[in-house]
Amino acid sequence: MDRNVPNLCEGRGEIVETEAPIKEVIEEIKESGGDAVKFCYQCGKCDTVCPWNKVRTFSMRKLIRQATFGLTEIENEEIWRCTTCGKCAQRCPRDVKQIQNMIALRRMATGYGVFPAAVKPVRTASAGLAGDGNPFGEERAKRAEWAKGLSVKTFEEGMEVLYFPGCYLSYDPRLKKVAAATANILNKAGVDFGILGTQENCCGESIRKTGNEELFKQLARENIKAFINNGVKKILVSSPHCYHTFKNEYPEFMVNFEVVHISQYLFQLINEGRLRISKEYGKKITYHDPCYLGRHNGIYDEPREVLKKIPGLELVELAESREDSLCCGMGGGRIWAETPKSERFANLRLEEAVGGGAEELVTACPYCITNFEDSRVVMNYDDVIQVKDITEVLQEVI
Repeated sequence: MDRNVPNLCEGRGEIVETEAPIKEVIEEIKESGGDAVKFCYQCGKCDTVCPWNKVRTFSMRKLIRQATFGLTEIENEEIWRCTTCGKCAQRCPRDVKQIQNMIALRRMATGYGVFPAAVKPVRTASAGLAGDGNPFGEERAKRAEWAKGLSVKTFEEGMEVLYFPGCYLSYDPRLKKVAAATANILNKAGVDFGILGTQENCCGESIRKTGNEELFKQLARENIKAFINNGVKKILVSSPHCYHTFKNEYPEFMVNFEVVHISQYLFQLINEGRLRISKEYGKKITYHDPCYLGRHNGIYDEPREVLKKIPGLELVELAESREDSLCCGMGGGRIWAETPKSERFANLRLEEAVGGGAEELVTACPYCITNFEDSRVVMNYDDVIQVKDITEVLQEVI
């Protein structure tokens, strides 16, 4: 063990440190936001619902116990496995705040520059976020290229809504199609909207979950400044991660914007008669609830109600849906981590969808789409099932 890193787990057959340093580690965990570890009484309910235990042996309970006694080994990859899906927090009888505890441990690891091999890509993502406001290291000047030829305006004060596509929809070739579908729908509905393009930065949600609090604050402050300078009042987002951060975390900076997820907005536009469905969609589909849209923010009904309004569409529910939805595996910063093929939750989700007879798996999160598309390739499911965003389905029927 690196002796410059505070003690963080004995567990290798040698006595590592004395009682005093252990107390210091416990204090550091507490200062990093992990004080709730002390409430854990080892009931194990977190382990029974953790998606990792569908693909390998993993114990959140063990990690919490180690943290309680200052014995956590920050060099270990285990503290980086949590996808922050929120299932454990639903079941915990003591409000142990497992997500905050894992983030606290990652803050310590990040502070000491300790990154196991599987999560070293986080460093690359951090560099891109700090330099160009996106995790890909792409030029900021290219952030709005997805909108070329789509009659998308630059946002001006007084417009109905700011559309904030997020990093993946701005740069990823597959997800640019979702941004385009969204813009086409908004134009069809006559929505007066615009984008900020080069003024946009990553919302910062995922990098915060990896423990890099300072970079999160930098991104948040830059976004908030851009929103205020441009007179933004209402923000429409495609990513549940952007939704969660703008709505629940940016208020920490003493600002409050009206934040709407695209699935909510589509439901509103249809109900107001501004968006009319004119075609049938004769396919059997299933809807996947993203963790940060569903469990974290309680948005379950609107996307389903939108799909139910489409003639000819047959909607079938997955066994694990709504509050019990299976995480795709990309949350908590794991969008940038390396996950072995045998340990991908997304593979299990596609198998479940195919087993239920679905022709398409529809969702409303760019992380989920990215992961499911990768799994489709790995599993040779190209001709078995399609993966779509809810806007891509709706675009075909208006």
